[in-house]
Amino acid sequence: MADKIFENNQVSIVGTIVSDFRYSHEVYGEGFYMVDISVNRLSDMVDVIPIMVSERLVDTTQSCEGQMVYVTGQFRSYNRHEEKKNRLVLSVFARELEFVEGETEEYKSNQIYLDGFVCKEPIYRKTPLGREIADLLIAVNRSYGKSDYIPCICWGRNARFASSFEVGSHVEIWGRIQSREYVKKIGENVTEKRVAYEVSVSKVERLE
Repeated sequence: MADKIFENNQVSIVGTIVSDFRYSHEVYGEGFYMVDISVNRLSDMVDVIPIMVSERLVDTTQSCEGQMVYVTGQFRSYNRHEEKKNRLVLSVFARELEFVEGETEEYKSNQIYLDGFVCKEPIYRKTPLGREIADLLIAVNRSYGKSDYIPCICWGRNARFASSFEVGSHVEIWGRIQSREYVKKIGENVTEKRVAYEVSVSKVERLE
């Protein structure tokens, strides 16, 4: 059963570590730490993606900044309570991490596969330049009755297709994880720069 759960949420990323390890939490004596990795896009842009890693996979007392790593795992979410409401926090949970010399065909730089269910009405819109976009929120089952809630963004033909999905639709999604900066208003004249993480969808299928 556990293998089946791991199959419905698969991430593989090659990137460069750009932060120190930050303590997150402990489970049964095993410490977990956050670290950020920079992943190149096909364009000149980069995505900076947070990785949650066990102290059993890497020496978290040492700085690994500047080193390239290959990470496989799952894209996970949890709700963090702040400002009187919950905020969805996303990161890649590393099941395996290895240091590599560089990107090769063997190590695809940023790939994700999800098998889950649409849990919110799709939001379809067009940009001022006429580009079609659809936002999806996908619930992906995890063991012990938990689920991860993953925001996904579709473009063009995929956006038109996804706009017809109903809540509860069973879908498969292939794409890449991307980061996006936005400005959040937190007071009358106070704003804060934040980063959102989502899956940029390259292929989507609806299962019967």
